[in-house]
Amino acid sequence: MRRDAWLEERLTRSDTWVREGKIPFSSRVIPVRESLTVQQWVLPTEQVVEFLRNARSFALNPCTCRSHYQRCDNPLEVCFLLNDAADRAVAEGAGWRVSLEEARWALQQAHERGLVHLTIYNPEQYVYAVCSCCSCCCHDLQLLREHGRHDLIARSEYVARTDLAACTHCGDCVARCVFGARVWEDECMRYDAGACYGCGLCVTTCPAGAIALQRRSTTDER
Repeated sequence: MRRDAWLEERLTRSDTWVREGKIPFSSRVIPVRESLTVQQWVLPTEQVVEFLRNARSFALNPCTCRSHYQRCDNPLEVCFLLNDAADRAVAEGAGWRVSLEEARWALQQAHERGLVHLTIYNPEQYVYAVCSCCSCCCHDLQLLREHGRHDLIARSEYVARTDLAACTHCGDCVARCVFGARVWEDECMRYDAGACYGCGLCVTTCPAGAIALQRRSTTDER
């Protein structure tokens, strides 16, 4: 495997902050609103929008990871900075203010492209960014998928459940899952709930409506 100095620097920084107790983990998965139902006792609005709504200020800025790697054609302008980080970015010309409706539109574009919403922590242990991440460029998703660093990303409070009787084994959810929880084997979809991070991307792509998110229990962990 080729040496990736940029990724190694990110890993060293995250490991140092975790070891020193400055952050609990590097990022956390946020499920998309469309994946949730009223029976699951969730927030009535999109969880990402709630982060923005409750922030003192927020700003849209280009995705740092995709700008660095340029490995895909996914949109760049789908990541948000919060509070002090947002103010600094705007002052430096690296970010710009948007309305909540504009933020919703950006997040919907990210969702349609299969990007995972992650909160990003800083050493003061608060969320300073909400990013929409792809597996080919995101530093944390790369470290999870290619280096087995499952400790860097915290799962959401949900896990996907599949009604195999309703599943048509079309394979759409396999292509949508960035965590490897769904694989194509012997012309069938195989699902490992223990590998699910609860992003909900599989739910909104299933044409049969065979997948739903439910609250996670301790038996769902690896």
